[in-house]
Amino acid sequence: MRQRKSRGGFRRAAAETAAQVRALDRAVYSAVASTPSPVLDRWMPKLTNAADHSVLWLAIAGGLYLTGRSRARRAALRGVVTLGATSLIANQLAKRLHHRDRPLRTLIPLGRLSRRAPASSSFPSGHSASAAAFAAGVSTELPALGVPLQVLAGLVGFSRTATGAHYPSDVAAGFVLGSAVAAIGRRLVPPIPSPLRSQPQELDHVEPRPSGEGVTLVVNPASHSGRGAALSESLRRRLPRMRIVEIRPEDDVRAVMAAAAADAEVLAVAGGDGTVRAAAQAAMDHDVPLAVFPAGTFNHFARAVGTFPAIRTVQAIQHGTVGKVDVAYANDEIFLNTASIGAYTDFVRIREKLEKRIGKPLAALVAGWRVMSKNRSVAVTVDGRTRDSSLLFLGNGQYQPQGFAPSSRDDLQDGLLDLRILDVSSRGSRIVALLATLTGQLGRVRQYHEVSAPELEITLPDGPTRIARDGEVGELADVLHVRSVRRALTVYRSRHRA
Repeated sequence: MRQRKSRGGFRRAAAETAAQVRALDRAVYSAVASTPSPVLDRWMPKLTNAADHSVLWLAIAGGLYLTGRSRARRAALRGVVTLGATSLIANQLAKRLHHRDRPLRTLIPLGRLSRRAPASSSFPSGHSASAAAFAAGVSTELPALGVPLQVLAGLVGFSRTATGAHYPSDVAAGFVLGSAVAAIGRRLVPPIPSPLRSQPQELDHVEPRPSGEGVTLVVNPASHSGRGAALSESLRRRLPRMRIVEIRPEDDVRAVMAAAAADAEVLAVAGGDGTVRAAAQAAMDHDVPLAVFPAGTFNHFARAVGTFPAIRTVQAIQHGTVGKVDVAYANDEIFLNTASIGAYTDFVRIREKLEKRIGKPLAALVAGWRVMSKNRSVAVTVDGRTRDSSLLFLGNGQYQPQGFAPSSRDDLQDGLLDLRILDVSSRGSRIVALLATLTGQLGRVRQYHEVSAPELEITLPDGPTRIARDGEVGELADVLHVRSVRRALTVYRSRHRA
């Protein structure tokens, strides 16, 4: 009997609390509705109409994507995905579970009414849920946008009450729902941390060359659809005393680089990463500094040393600022960025083809899936343990972020090799790797292996496999002796990071 009375008392208390909340809800709604305000009359309908069908948030996401910055694109993608999930939950689940009539629009001044009169349940506010979800999703990747987007989301929520579409509690519930979905998203797919940016690495000063005196530039005029030729013309004007040597299709690139380095005080190169690799070897052989002008498709090394765009290389030569950076060797052949065996070269080719359109993380997923579906793998032995490897990546220096979308290096003087192996030789392992990548947990699954060391020996028990260095396919080998040589190359560096 006592238990029944206690239950009855709890229900009465809950009912009284709900009645008080509803009364407060209506009182606040009536106060907003009866407040004469030209500002509310003019701007609230415009704001609430702009948020219809999430047009406002999709426009902001489009603007972020068009910046071309990888972090901004990730923020846009996370914001849109979080918004979509929240909208689905709010409109297809929450509104069906709890029906609530919309507030009386007769209390709202005629000029302040929203364009549409929704007929669905008032609880929760879908506009508010989407606004909170998008703001929280974007600010997860771009914290600097957190405050302005949250303010805008708050104004959108207020506009839903001001225009007669929702009670204040509907708006509050929408904010809670959107924030909760964003928090779950952060848990499942943690944001990629910003790489710690240090100051330029121990810049030294050499003789300034304001007009390019003593500099010999070797340029591949055909690189990146003629960018090399256009760049050489621009450099003639900025560094008029610089000597320019053009590589012809029939030339041996290494021989041209060696001849240029033997007769120069500074060897400069304009081309892709493969051409830069040959120039680096010639510069070290003849003990002259190297100047890199980005003229390839992706220019990974130029970006790493801070000489992208080309004007930064010009300024470094004119001011005489250089630094020493590491180089790596695979079987005594140099590489400046990456080396690989197996299907990783296919992975990079597909990823780089797609990343300009859909961003590097999503492009990595697509490229990984395409490569994984071919079921190509090689056995590799590292540290005495043999693994099947579908993708094997070797970096000169430690790359960020973890996983198989490495994109940047902050330190080219750490003396370390970055080895990453992913085994997706079976259907089950492909599914595990895909889910782990989607949830940001790739580093925790047994299919993924990562090692950092100054020297590695990698054995290929299944027989010789093709090696690729800096995107160029090389010789067959069944053993890889890989080593890092600290500060072996003197290269012109900008005072600013790319």
